[in-house]
Amino acid sequence: MTLPAPAHPGEAPSLRSRLLRHVLVPLAVTWSIGTWVCVLVASEFTERAFDRSLLDDAYAVAANVRQTGGEVDFTLTPREISAVLFDQVETVQYAVLRPDGTPLAGEALAKVPEPGEDDIYRFSDLHQGGKKLRAVRLRLDKPEDFEVIIVATTRGRQDMLRSVLLYAGTSQLLLLLALAAWLRRSIMRDLQPMAEFQQVLDNRHARDLAPLHVATSTRDMQHMSAAVNDLLARVAQGVSAQREFAGNIAHELRTPLAGIRAQASYGLAHKEPQVWREQLAGIVHSEARASHLVNQLLALAMADEAMPHQWVQLDELVQETVLRFLPRADAAGVDLGALGLETPLAIRSNPVLLEGILSNLIDNALRYGQVKDAARAARITVELRHEGHCVALAVIDNGPGIDTSQQARLMQRGAQGIDGDRLGQGTGLGLSIVARYAQLLDAQLQMEPGPGDSGLAVILQLPGPTQARAGED
Repeated sequence: MTLPAPAHPGEAPSLRSRLLRHVLVPLAVTWSIGTWVCVLVASEFTERAFDRSLLDDAYAVAANVRQTGGEVDFTLTPREISAVLFDQVETVQYAVLRPDGTPLAGEALAKVPEPGEDDIYRFSDLHQGGKKLRAVRLRLDKPEDFEVIIVATTRGRQDMLRSVLLYAGTSQLLLLLALAAWLRRSIMRDLQPMAEFQQVLDNRHARDLAPLHVATSTRDMQHMSAAVNDLLARVAQGVSAQREFAGNIAHELRTPLAGIRAQASYGLAHKEPQVWREQLAGIVHSEARASHLVNQLLALAMADEAMPHQWVQLDELVQETVLRFLPRADAAGVDLGALGLETPLAIRSNPVLLEGILSNLIDNALRYGQVKDAARAARITVELRHEGHCVALAVIDNGPGIDTSQQARLMQRGAQGIDGDRLGQGTGLGLSIVARYAQLLDAQLQMEPGPGDSGLAVILQLPGPTQARAGED
């Protein structure tokens, strides 16, 4: 799969702008909706208040309708009716109608819708001369049937709605702007440690893997700083391991390469074929030692890589490894055998690391496990057995063994025992590789005397579930 190319830093918006946008846009939408709802509510209550005032005027006019001499009469004079319907803003007109629709008092008005059969009054909107009017038609039956119509302009209503919209919208807009300024300042202040963190990283030299020290104002920045410092620590550990690996190679290869050079120079300085043969044999031996050293160093370097676990048929792995070392054991006169392979056994582990552990242990036993008593035959046994919920893999020899005080030291890189120094074999990396592999497998590695308190038994206790046959991963 082809991964998309990363975007240029200039193409992506900054975290500050994204946070402001994600906060201010919802606030602006909320402000708009709130203002709109506020205007609707204000318009509704304003309409109700003005309509109630208009209806009160209609009732005030209707209160002055009397029955005189069997006829309905309106008792207010034009001056009095002007005082009753006085309004500083609106122009108000009225009309009082008899049951047959003829005017009893007032002015000739536009046709106003009548109330329903079960209603006493009805409000309606009218348009006259390009103006919007509001009208109410009131129907009463005392002293006898008559109707009152009040028509007024709507300038006051519109002015009040505009005032409500202006003051409410302006105040909320000012609050929104103040909140936006406060949020912007707060976001910039909270993001400042991140900007300083980025600046420290930009100015940091590639070889400087020391922990970063940046002021952290939030838990997230603390976690990020801790994660980066942990990463730097792991990178520093890896760089240190690489340097140590390179140092080991340079140090350990110096001796065999110098020996090869000396033997080659010595052979070239002589003309006898027998000398050439002897020096070539020495060169082959030195090359074998150098190859063994390189393989061990590469195995030790590989141990720092992640190794996935899978089902491993342990009995088969032990058998194949033992068979591979059998010709070498026969040539050295060592009795190499295995126990506990009768029952098939699978364990979830890593086959590469397991084989590396077993190969190094057998190799060490063949090198240093030789018995000093000529009357006693050298013997190496690889044993596989159950110990509770664990599986024990042991390599046992009947050689000189290792003193208890030396066991921990021999687990370190480059450390060799007395026999290793005396024989001039190996590089002191075998047991350190075994210890590192055991650590990666979460296994316990221990040394103890062999049977009869002679020799050495190196036991690897492997955790995890086991089964008779390997299942699917």
